[in-house]
Amino acid sequence: MKKRDFVLAACVAATAPLALAQSGSPYPSRPIRLVVGFAPGGAADLVARAMSDALGRALGQPVLVDNKPGNGSSIAADIVAKAPPDGYTLLIASPSSISVNPALNPRLGYTARDLAAVTKITTSPLVLAVNPATGIKSVPELIAAAKKDPGKLNYSTSGNGSAPHLGAALFSQVTGAEMTHVPYRGGSLAIQSVMAGDTQVTFGTSPSVLPQASGGKLRALAVSTRDRSPLVPGLPGMAEAGLPGYDIEFWYGMFLPAGTPAPIVRKVYEATVAAMQQPQVKATLARDGTEVSVSESPEKFDAFLAEDGKFWTQLVKSANVKVE
Repeated sequence: MKKRDFVLAACVAATAPLALAQSGSPYPSRPIRLVVGFAPGGAADLVARAMSDALGRALGQPVLVDNKPGNGSSIAADIVAKAPPDGYTLLIASPSSISVNPALNPRLGYTARDLAAVTKITTSPLVLAVNPATGIKSVPELIAAAKKDPGKLNYSTSGNGSAPHLGAALFSQVTGAEMTHVPYRGGSLAIQSVMAGDTQVTFGTSPSVLPQASGGKLRALAVSTRDRSPLVPGLPGMAEAGLPGYDIEFWYGMFLPAGTPAPIVRKVYEATVAAMQQPQVKATLARDGTEVSVSESPEKFDAFLAEDGKFWTQLVKSANVKVE
């Protein structure tokens, strides 16, 4: 063991009994708050509610979902970043909270360093969808319509800096098609706007789009990954749709406040992995085009975030995405 690692291990060992002594009982001894940065009904909320009961059983305490939408999910991330590092406040977050929002707005009250990575929990493609009344039936038809009347088509997202926002920004960058961004406070609100005709296009998360597309209220055109996805059978990938240079995959992960003692991080990690492996959780998420994908360890997830963040921050710069 390197000297630095030995010192770190000694510090962890010293702080764990202190945390136990201060709380008076082993962790966890009371209900746990799971903060979600989007409104009820969106993809993050669906993931949280699909796994919260199983997570509560694994931890031995109720896990209560708390929706705190707004500011592209950065309000929720800020709440958790400033919460006591005792394991009782968790965050389900996407690249928006961890990489995109800090790149878009350096004046945020938190950075990714203020959150402790626990594990990735899901991955899924985005789904490009339109209101059926537009008459658009394919990706080339969407590009043609957007180029014919630049800015006339409105696309909805779950907020500035969200994955749908970045998905549409990359689409415009690759195709040269200009559309107008209309941000909402959550994925469900964004999808409702397309169904109502207030907006015409969305790069929605699979759980938000697929139920509406199967009911005929939306027309799904393609998935956001280069190739077809087994999670969303029947839809072409972007290469097949004519855009081989387009490829985005979306994830959610579990986070704690930075400074949470290592034994608590490990316990939350193990409980989260156990919850995500439950057949009912997997089946619920699979129905909406979302795949369970957990990290080998908190350390592996942290390393993944370092690399993944480069992609999202580069996209923010190259697509000239701004806070609107």
